[in-house]
Amino acid sequence: MENDRGLRPPPTGLSRLLFRLPVHLYRARLGWLFGDRLLMLTHTGRVTGRTRRTVVEIVERDPADGSFTVCSGYGPRADWYRNLMARPEAAVQVGTRTIPVTAEPLPADRAAEALVRYARRHPRAARSLSRLVGLPLDGSEAGYRRAAEILPFVRLVPRHRG
Repeated sequence: MENDRGLRPPPTGLSRLLFRLPVHLYRARLGWLFGDRLLMLTHTGRVTGRTRRTVVEIVERDPADGSFTVCSGYGPRADWYRNLMARPEAAVQVGTRTIPVTAEPLPADRAAEALVRYARRHPRAARSLSRLVGLPLDGSEAGYRRAAEILPFVRLVPRHRG
């Protein structure tokens, strides 16, 4: 079953349990196993106000300001994305470091550039991701640019303690 944008819905059942395994590894202080490809996002539920955690892949990191760009592979209906849009203050854990961040939606043109750069750096991962979420990508730059119009991207900007 797909949503109105052609994306597959987030996993359920056993698949969801497997997708949630990295959260448990991070909580067990084993986040270093993922290197700098994944981060654990700790955010606040928009309805419940409870602390929520999810692990997402880092599309890119900006060394100038330390921000991370991530993508909601299941579209704008993903709970973590909706939570961040409602309450943008969050924290990320990369490896063993925890960093307070503020989430900002990334404009489509900048998201397209980020996705194209990601696909160049990680072509196999980009193709696998497109199959996983249900995007019919041909591997071309134009295809990735079209995908960035469908998938919401978020920039996680470190909050500096003052």
